[in-house]
Amino acid sequence: MIREETVFGPIFSRRLGSSLGINLLPEKGKICNFDCIYCECGWNRDGRDDTLLPTAEKVRTDLERMLQRLQEEATPVDSITFSGDGEPTLNPEFATIIDDTLRLRDRYYPRAKVSVLSNATRVHLPEVFDALRRVDNPIMKIDAPTNELVAKINLPAPGYDLARVVEALKRFGGDFVLQTCMLRSPDFDSSSPEVILPLMDIVRQLRPREWMVYTIDRPTPMQGLQKFSPQEMKSLVQPIIDERITRVQIKGAVEDC
Repeated sequence: MIREETVFGPIFSRRLGSSLGINLLPEKGKICNFDCIYCECGWNRDGRDDTLLPTAEKVRTDLERMLQRLQEEATPVDSITFSGDGEPTLNPEFATIIDDTLRLRDRYYPRAKVSVLSNATRVHLPEVFDALRRVDNPIMKIDAPTNELVAKINLPAPGYDLARVVEALKRFGGDFVLQTCMLRSPDFDSSSPEVILPLMDIVRQLRPREWMVYTIDRPTPMQGLQKFSPQEMKSLVQPIIDERITRVQIKGAVEDC
């Protein structure tokens, strides 16, 4: 189970290069409106020891201190990445923190990208959408094509509606990254026609600038999950590759929570 400080790293990410992480959730706990069966941070119920969210002031102070040190050490930073132990947009000061981060990025590492890994559940909220539009890489998750299948793999909080998520993501006009985890469980298989075919239809609707397709690699809270090989995943999404409606990136492992 991973518990991150407010600012951590940088770590090497196959997706983002030298990535400096920002955790907008408790340093010793987990808060998320998903409870994904594959989450390397564990079940939500196991991360309730700490519910203190970092303030915008703390994030700004910690991030500037880290960027100053890394600059003095000539450490490269390719991405400043919001990930951590849960859903970053749940922090009530998310929009303010994004603006502070962009200013600090411009001051210390102007070539670095600002990336947000999100489950897309709050994109329909104007303040969240507007903040995500300001970052370089809004990386949004859809793992399954129906509410019923999302309930099996992501265990969302009450009120989740995939149709609302898709409509909200359309507002990006394709200027975002879509992320999908593929796996097999006793009652869920990403390769089955009822999953992969309508999932590709969602990609066709959204036309993201990139579709990241990946699988599990680290220990998962649910037992009995099986991963796919990169070759299997490529074969499954080959129609989208052939249609050239988006760049498809195949990854063999989950690298961030």
